[in-house]
Amino acid sequence: MSQALRSFSNLLYRRPNLYLTLLLIPPLIWFGAIYLGSLLSLLWQGFYTFDDFTMAVTPTLTLANFAALFNPSNFDIILRTLGMAVAVSIASAALAFPIAYYMARYTTGKTKAFFYIAVMMPMWASYIVKAYAWTLLLAKGGVAQWFVQQLHMEPLLQFILGIPGVGGSTLSTSHLGRFLVFVYIWLPFMILPIQASLERLPPSLLQASADLGAKPRQTFMQVILPLSVPGIAAGSIFTFSLTLGDFIVPQLVGPPGYFIGSMVYAQQGAIGNMPMAAAFTLVPIVLIAIYLSMVKRLGAFDAL
Repeated sequence: MSQALRSFSNLLYRRPNLYLTLLLIPPLIWFGAIYLGSLLSLLWQGFYTFDDFTMAVTPTLTLANFAALFNPSNFDIILRTLGMAVAVSIASAALAFPIAYYMARYTTGKTKAFFYIAVMMPMWASYIVKAYAWTLLLAKGGVAQWFVQQLHMEPLLQFILGIPGVGGSTLSTSHLGRFLVFVYIWLPFMILPIQASLERLPPSLLQASADLGAKPRQTFMQVILPLSVPGIAAGSIFTFSLTLGDFIVPQLVGPPGYFIGSMVYAQQGAIGNMPMAAAFTLVPIVLIAIYLSMVKRLGAFDAL
């Protein structure tokens, strides 16, 4: 028995690819059978027929559910969700870059550890707790309104909240409040990839730029920012995809209105229309696939 084990061990040592394959087989089987299998099963139900009268699902194949995605009401949900995902990704990148740059260029030792803990600590709290906490912060009479009053920004806030389509009279019932919650929750997922990409910038490159007479602004715009694009693209994968599929924040914060995630939840849970829920599930898959193909060209996968 020991001789057989020794021979098998030698075989794995001589063939590292075989060893790697044996290690990957169990998780790949789990991933393929459980995740992909259930996902394909759900998407297949998108071709089933839902009877509005009997509330029953029949295995009669149809494309009506996917065609219904282009109805004005459903297409508006898709555009609303897509617009929010893009806006959150852009705002997160704008807020994350200065923090990540400071962490990468000006912190060492305990100071850097402190920043890492500060960035990651919100991720340790429950997602539901953070969402409910923000509903209190943004509510009328909450902390956010107190800051607005102290800064004498009530007219500006009322102007923003009064724009047609934004809706609501407080931050907790506006798209702006929903946007702020999304940015807060997903911001750490943007900071860390950008910080990692900036850490990999060789100091000699910045020194060479200075030796050639470039001003700090020129160095930033022509050297630092272009080389940090892969990190920004990598972080945007998280902010974009997580916002696209979220269904809790749209229910707790902001004006009434479905997002893709909440639409899937409502169709499957409240109505029982699994075929329509499955059809909506295909939308974020397609959008994320398109987005991944775009950011791949920016080197996002190399920065992960």
